[in-house]
Amino acid sequence: MRSQPNSEKSLKNQSFLFSKTDSEHPEHLYMQVCHYYRDLILAHRLQPGSRMPSLRKCAQELQLSRTTIENAYLQLAADGYIVSKAQSGYYVTDIALQDHIEKKISAPEEPPCLYDLSSSGVDRESFRFDLWQRYLKSALRQNERLLSYGEPQGEADFRQTLSDYVRQRRNITCSPDDIVIGAGVQSLLQILCPLVKNRKNVSFPNPSFVQGSTIFSDFGFEIRYRNKDSDVIYVSPAHMTKWGDIMPVSRRLELIRHAASNNSLIIEDDFENEFVYLQKPTPSLFSLAGGRGVVYMGSFSRLLLPSIRISFMILPPELTERYHAKGAFYNQTASKAEQIALCQFIRDGHLSAQTRRLKRLYSAKLKELLTVVREAFGETSKIQIGAAGTSLALTLPWKDSGENLKKKARTRGLRLKILQEDTESVTILLSCSSLPASDFQPACELLKEVISVSPVVDHI
Repeated sequence: MRSQPNSEKSLKNQSFLFSKTDSEHPEHLYMQVCHYYRDLILAHRLQPGSRMPSLRKCAQELQLSRTTIENAYLQLAADGYIVSKAQSGYYVTDIALQDHIEKKISAPEEPPCLYDLSSSGVDRESFRFDLWQRYLKSALRQNERLLSYGEPQGEADFRQTLSDYVRQRRNITCSPDDIVIGAGVQSLLQILCPLVKNRKNVSFPNPSFVQGSTIFSDFGFEIRYRNKDSDVIYVSPAHMTKWGDIMPVSRRLELIRHAASNNSLIIEDDFENEFVYLQKPTPSLFSLAGGRGVVYMGSFSRLLLPSIRISFMILPPELTERYHAKGAFYNQTASKAEQIALCQFIRDGHLSAQTRRLKRLYSAKLKELLTVVREAFGETSKIQIGAAGTSLALTLPWKDSGENLKKKARTRGLRLKILQEDTESVTILLSCSSLPASDFQPACELLKEVISVSPVVDHI
């Protein structure tokens, strides 16, 4: 059956838009029709080159006279919105596209970004694209396997490999049946929330994890911050602050005991646990709790590429049973081909090698950034750096708003992330992850010019 043009589909149920009280004044009706189509064209809902409904069709659908529609079309043509073609009808012009281009040209153009100190992306040199392409091509050659949908819980061999991986890397003992795969932590939380719907509130360390709090809020949870008496406690022990502070073992044990005594569920987002430079890796909450009362979240976006959307969730026994009762009703969101590729990638030892490579790369870059920042800002600054991560926090004297500092920096080609501000100072997060080390010095010199801080000998 032939599909209707978009312009004809837009006519359905639109007759109510045109006031019949104006029937004594046909000019009012034709102008209403004219404005209606003009707005559709300007909103790009009627694309350039698309055919307008015929006069007869339009009059029939809108329950108006053909003369009224013809007058409206003539007015649209006079204003340049449509054009008549002999023996064919009326067609939409590109006036809306021209208007968009003119507005874009007239708007002040923002200077290109020279140095992005706010990005949490990955270093171009951190990932072996050629190696990953080989594994992806190998996965795509498994024709028979790719003819079917992915398993709702995740590919069985991949979950087995993950259970071995977390036992070796994080001392977590779990069954492949306890693991759920998804395309990012957010998609996994959409599976988890119905499993804990008997709980009423959730606490986050701070308001920055909007993606997580939004999911919980959508499921009716009360959102709290830094409240350990909540039904659900969401923590990132290896990423307690943006600059890489790590939760010590004593505090982890205290949190586990408190959660157990209050029947609270802990969600452990083990984000950036691989990037621990200045101390030995700390045991996970899941392993310290013996797998009880803790949901473990892991992801590969920082180890591989942000575009490879594969995360996993390890459920405690009490939630595994609930998941299996309804897990088959959830579609798998992660790419089946990428799961197959990553499974073999891990088995061949490349993920462990990638982790070692990244630790060397980012620890060296963070050390270089710290040196450059100390030389550039000195005693007028306060520098905070943790035992992990790829960022440091720099506090500088600044009596204006943080937003104005960001705007001022953007005009000079510098992109910043503001962590905190008061009447006398501003704290900026400086990330070394995606910016080349050769750009650290010119970026800091430019920041110094923007904020007008004189360098002095540093002291932390």
